[in-house]
Amino acid sequence: MVNSEEVAVPIRGVLLVQAAIAVMAVCLWGQGIRPYPDAITNRLFYPKTPMAPPPANTVFTDPDLGAQLVRVTDNNMDPKGSNGFFLNPPQDKNEWSVDNRKFFVISGYSGTILAFAFDPATMTLGSLPGAGPGGGLVVPLNASPTFSFQDPDLMYGTQLKKSLAIATYRFSTAQISELYDTTNCATQPPLVAGPRVTSSDLTVSDDDNRISISAGGSGASYRPFVIVYDRTLGCRWYNTQTGQIGGAWGPAGQASTPDRFLYGHSKISGNGQYMRITVGGGFYIWDTSSLNVVSCFDHKGPHCGGYGAVGYDTYINGAGAIDEMNTLRRPLGDLPDYTQLINPMPLPHYWGMELNFAWNDGRLNTDFPVCGTAYNPTGSMAVKQPYDGEVFCIETDLLASTVWRFAHNRAVWNPKFFWTQPLGNLSLDGRFFAFTSSWDGQVGVTKEDGDPRTDVWIVKLN
Repeated sequence: MVNSEEVAVPIRGVLLVQAAIAVMAVCLWGQGIRPYPDAITNRLFYPKTPMAPPPANTVFTDPDLGAQLVRVTDNNMDPKGSNGFFLNPPQDKNEWSVDNRKFFVISGYSGTILAFAFDPATMTLGSLPGAGPGGGLVVPLNASPTFSFQDPDLMYGTQLKKSLAIATYRFSTAQISELYDTTNCATQPPLVAGPRVTSSDLTVSDDDNRISISAGGSGASYRPFVIVYDRTLGCRWYNTQTGQIGGAWGPAGQASTPDRFLYGHSKISGNGQYMRITVGGGFYIWDTSSLNVVSCFDHKGPHCGGYGAVGYDTYINGAGAIDEMNTLRRPLGDLPDYTQLINPMPLPHYWGMELNFAWNDGRLNTDFPVCGTAYNPTGSMAVKQPYDGEVFCIETDLLASTVWRFAHNRAVWNPKFFWTQPLGNLSLDGRFFAFTSSWDGQVGVTKEDGDPRTDVWIVKLN
């Protein structure tokens, strides 16, 4: 595979000989590689300039890497009057409406879903009809919703007082409609609603035809049921604790894996065929059209650890080998068959960062760049080498190995507080990336218990 820097640097060298000094200045920022032609694509080190957090709804420019950003939340935006933290939903969720005109964040203490209007031309925030104090519209769904991939007015989630029931919320009418009660899925044993029987991880296929949830147990890491509801075919389920698979469609019987487990989270693929089921340092892939369940753990060799992103029919994650930016793409139907996105890995190799990824391939473009954040797992705010603490995207079409660089995310990770991780979420057209950050610890602490606050920020990928 051709390395993008090996190609781009000699070409720029010829151009610079022929160009004027003014053009040289432009080339420092505008690298000219689509779909983000204004982003930096070199491998130089850009120190992080000290910067106070701007006020909410203020558009500003990252002083080091050049992208535009806007701060979404501050300590006055919780409608319940708390000065608690705010965070993005996990990358498995669709945080953005299909027209980029709405997005949502989570108020961490209460789990309240707050939706905002957004002007993609100016990056300014607005209030949706019915919004309360702070400007966010409280969406009456549990803290695991997702926007529709097809309808900008529609969101999917589970009902507040009926967490095992899949529902829709329509913004124009403020109406909730029950779509399917998963207690009717005929699971074995029966899934029965109760105070310690909950659900999470509602995700949707790219055509909105299949909706999945993690169900049963008292919370994440204690789930036994993966449930997939097909609007035409009905409900299908997998009991990871017993290995049994059944439902209204597809074969019934024992899963192909002998492993029995409770799990943390699940995510449906864009084409609706596969479920990723995360357990500890790896995951399982269930082909919902069959009984086939395949494991992917680092001790088995295919570099499956770390955070990853599910696409249409493929999966991307950090390899945890050679270099911190070494990123792999693999088919969900053939997990060992992975390919390095950055190949060869340039020298010197860098270490010290963890990576989070978000990816929207399949709906608009099967080779969309994958985007993410790098952060220091020790909680250090220092940046000492390229990519430290940055927002970036990586080319996925395997034609070249471009890494686009946009901004420093200024997140400070504290493992005692999961929300301090710079979780990121990508708009469906790949133009905007929302992420969580304490802005180098400068957004303060909560009044209630002194925990670190975080806010949500949006960076324009251009």
